[in-house]
Amino acid sequence: MAPTDRFRPRKQPRQQRALETRQAILEAAARVFAEYGYAAGTTNRIAEAADLSIGSLYQYFPNKDAILSALTDAHVDAGTALLRDRTATGLPESLEDLLRLFVRATIDNHRDDTRLHRVLFEEAPRSPALLDRLHHTEEDAVSAAKALLDSRSDVAVSDTGFAARMVVATVESLTHRLLACDKPADAEQLEDGIVTMLAGYLRGH
Repeated sequence: MAPTDRFRPRKQPRQQRALETRQAILEAAARVFAEYGYAAGTTNRIAEAADLSIGSLYQYFPNKDAILSALTDAHVDAGTALLRDRTATGLPESLEDLLRLFVRATIDNHRDDTRLHRVLFEEAPRSPALLDRLHHTEEDAVSAAKALLDSRSDVAVSDTGFAARMVVATVESLTHRLLACDKPADAEQLEDGIVTMLAGYLRGH
């Protein structure tokens, strides 16, 4: 078996019932991983939580790594969709409001189940395909951020490419570190802190 095969779903569902079963597996897995962590979040526990036989589960996913990979994909997709929805009607004019829009979307995508996010991004292995996707997602975010910074007259930094990478890394890293932990920070306080820090940096203060 190739190294990446263990991360690949076995059945690509085409019928509604199969789609519902796959979703039930993922929802059960999210609960199991959040409660037990990666190591103890076995496929037997996931199958039981989904009210399925272990054989039925294996028709969709070869093991828990493939399930976890699908959950991580769903997290990335949810973040992209959330940001797309919130920018659909246009972007705020002020730098602070613009930063706040992106920071709040990132926080909202992390705050639903912080324990699960810790499992996804700290405890579990990542397939090469998933690492590649995360890399491309980050690069797309950096490119979009650079374009926004280049379009603004109130941004004083000279190297907007580096600044864009700083903004993306700061928002993602601080949100994850301060929310997906044993004692999560207050979301509003975190949002205000990141916005104030980045606005000052971008204005050269």
